[in-house]
This record gives sequence, structure tokens and C-alpha cells, in this order.
Amino acid sequence: MPCIYDLVKERDTCAAEIGQSVYQVACMMVERNIGAVPVLHDGQLAGIFSERDLMRRVVAEGRDAKSTRVEDVMTTDPLVVRPEESVESCMLLMRNHGFRHLPICDGKKLKGLVSLRDLLLRDLSEKDDEVRMMRAYIHAVPGI
Repeated sequence: MPCIYDLVKERDTCAAEIGQSVYQVACMMVERNIGAVPVLHDGQLAGIFSERDLMRRVVAEGRDAKSTRVEDVMTTDPLVVRPEESVESCMLLMRNHGFRHLPICDGKKLKGLVSLRDLLLRDLSEKDDEVRMMRAYIHAVPGI
């Protein structure tokens, strides 16, 4: 059974640093077409900043994105999973808690960030493989 880290281990994780402005982080998110970034302090996970944080804590409150620091509006102490966590348990966590991004950490050290999109694409790929195998089976068995 694959673990959650297998989905992201080949990719560089985009992260923000404490002290960056919301504007800088939002531009980074737009440039990379991502919906959330982990926020690091001295190389350790300090929080996560998402599109939802941007809308609720910056836009809706009328804050200036260029002068607001990301640590003032990020989600602190996010729920994290260990690299060996199963994909299925991560999907369940995300569904039960209503979020779309999940940091993968070994202690406080960030190993990656998995998104609901990553999980759905993996599931879709598995389903495609199953359909291909079923079609091959149907065509290979005489009399069907």
C-alpha cells in the first residue's frame, strides 16, 4: 500500500518564510498555480497559508496585502501527517476536517504538501488502470 509521501517525494515543495508579506506569498501562489503554501520559520513548519486565509483574514478584513505579514494571517499549528501515513487515511482526514491541503512532516521538518487534487488525480489514475485491465480481460477471454 503506497504511503502519502510517495505522491510528492519527487517534487519541490514551494514554501513561504515568516516575515514575507501576504502580497509576496500570494504572487508566489499565483505564479505556481497552487492554493496553499506551508510557512516555515528556521526551516520548521510554523503554519500554512491558503486561499481561504487570504479571503477571510486579508480581503474580508480590509487588510493591505503588501504590509500584512503572512504569519499574522496564516493558519497556525496545522494538522500534519507523517510521511508513512496511508493515502486513504489522509483522504479521510481531509474530508472530516474540510481542508484541501495537508503538510507532510517528520517531526517539525516539512517533507512535502499534499493537496486534494493530488489525491483525486491518483485515484483517477488507479481507476483508469482498472478499466484498462478489465477491457483487456474482456477482449482476451473467449466467449465474452
